Amino acid sequence: MSSRQLASLSLDLDNRWSYMKTHGDAGWDEYPSYLNTVVPRFLDVLEARGIKITVFVVGQDVVFEKNFDAIKSIVERGHELGNHSFSHEPWLHRYTDEQIVEELRSTHKLLKDLTGHECRGFRGPGYSLSDAVLRTIVDMGYEYDASSFPTVIGPLARAYYFMTSKLDAQKKEEREQLFGSWKDGFGTLKPHMRQIDDDQILEIPVTTMPIFKVPFHLSYLLYLRSFSAVLARTYLRTALTLCRLTGTQPSFLLHPLDFLGCDDGVGLDFFPAMNLKAGQKLELINDVLDIFARHYRFVPMSEHADYARQSLAAGTPLAE
Repeated sequence: MSSRQLASLSLDLDNRWSYMKTHGDAGWDEYPSYLNTVVPRFLDVLEARGIKITVFVVGQDVVFEKNFDAIKSIVERGHELGNHSFSHEPWLHRYTDEQIVEELRSTHKLLKDLTGHECRGFRGPGYSLSDAVLRTIVDMGYEYDASSFPTVIGPLARAYYFMTSKLDAQKKEEREQLFGSWKDGFGTLKPHMRQIDDDQILEIPVTTMPIFKVPFHLSYLLYLRSFSAVLARTYLRTALTLCRLTGTQPSFLLHPLDFLGCDDGVGLDFFPAMNLKAGQKLELINDVLDIFARHYRFVPMSEHADYARQSLAAGTPLAE
């Protein structure tokens, strides 16, 4: 067995229309998609390294036949699927209980009918979460939630997003919790059980840099790469050193735009690092995977969840 520590790897399959919708851009309701471009691209990168991950899929994309082959190929090539809601609205926490149930159950059924795969976990769009959402995924028999993002810079990221958008006051209010609040920076990085009435659900946070609680998911590293490749690699090495010192097993996050560049013609220029070409991004992605591989082996979220539950049951400290 490998002596390297475990790290989970996941990708939120947010489609072009969902970014446009959240940003307030016209034309989102025509549901433009880049899945047929980005899915083969990230699958090839992962397959070359023998890595299996969890891909959180938006239910709306499973409605359209144009996306069927791309979504099915994820499972066919050995990866697992997670539930990322139906409408991908970061104000999911404002929904009624009935709306939440419909959002999550419809997505689960669509993915099962298309691929035969049963989702085991959920991640909220824009890290949106509420007790009602957790109650629903517990009732659905899900084994973990992956919606928490313990970072101190959420309000800054939201302010930048609003500054680049054409959102009116009402739509900004809907998105008032996008990327979370500064209080989220006090949240734990370790997997833990959350109490929901008489039940519990395992929470696996997206890992941020221990102690400093600043992000180091791939989109953030690519943003740093737009200034300096050396800076991005040094930042990642620092984050992983702190993870090892604190015993944190990272849950590392990817997004589709990490694999798409300004030369792919998808627009979305407001998203960090979209000034880079796809080749430049792929070069850094390979560097990032090399750096991780020195100390960690990537597993899907479900395997991370199984390990965390076993450790918690045995009373073994997981992090921090």
